[in-house]
Amino acid sequence: MTNPSRIQPTEFKVLVHPKEVDEKTTGGIIIPEQSKEREQYAQQEGELIAVSPLAFTYQDWPIDNVTGYPRVGDTVLFAKYSGAKVTGMDGVEYRLVNDKDIGAVIEP
Repeated sequence: MTNPSRIQPTEFKVLVHPKEVDEKTTGGIIIPEQSKEREQYAQQEGELIAVSPLAFTYQDWPIDNVTGYPRVGDTVLFAKYSGAKVTGMDGVEYRLVNDKDIGAVIEP
């Protein structure tokens, strides 16, 4: 999988593309742009786009659990309001978060 953002995280960081929030409520009411932007930053689910070479390499991480590392392409849950909003070279908004803010991988 290629990284369309062309942003490569460093240290213990990962790049996540947050799931897009809906533009309308279930009742059909259009959500104002300011509220939508706030909801988007509160999003906690997204696709892992890029991982730094140091991410998820804790000394106490079980060696026999190598398959448990989150991988590029995984859908992950991350801490609410975590990380920095960054725009990739593809014009898409991503979140640059610490690896410890990834709380879970959602199995397909």
